Amino acid sequence: MKKAKSVLSEGKQIQLATELVRLGARLQVLEAYTTLSRERLVRLYKEVKGMSPPKGMLPYSEDWFTGWQPNMHSSLFINIYDYIVRHTNVRDIDALIKSYQLYLEHIEANHLQRILSFTRAWTLIRFVESGVLSTTSCVQCDGNFLVHSLDIQSNHVCGLCHVPSRAGKTKRAAARKAKEAQLVAAREACAV
Repeated sequence: MKKAKSVLSEGKQIQLATELVRLGARLQVLEAYTTLSRERLVRLYKEVKGMSPPKGMLPYSEDWFTGWQPNMHSSLFINIYDYIVRHTNVRDIDALIKSYQLYLEHIEANHLQRILSFTRAWTLIRFVESGVLSTTSCVQCDGNFLVHSLDIQSNHVCGLCHVPSRAGKTKRAAARKAKEAQLVAAREACAV
């Protein structure tokens, strides 16, 4: 005798999958946290996003999280996640969702570029839980930042206290600087 599926349970699975898709989760993340079939997840993804889910492998390199800008965003996210897990009863996928939403709110409130995708945030938590990455305190600002677990962590100085020489030297930053120079020149021309 086949066990009947609960309509309420299936509705919760669809609601969770919908929220994950809206946050930018890849199909592999949806499959890990729901019991819906791949075909249903693909149809749901198309309905929510209006396009087919991206194909290909998930990001898997822990080195990505230790680059200057990704490290700042990843460290922010993992600190939010740790706080939620330590000080609330929220766990697992719900903690990931809440933490990512708070990360997005912070990014939006400070007019920053979103660097950390939902799928990378999920991967980050898996790396931290498996011991590949961990957090350590900066000796100058006392903030907690992501590092490789096997790196020597005494006397760690974060990327905010010791900014690399090439940090912020992107095409986007150069375009912003050029636009600011044009505005200054325009103001000076109007003042004359």
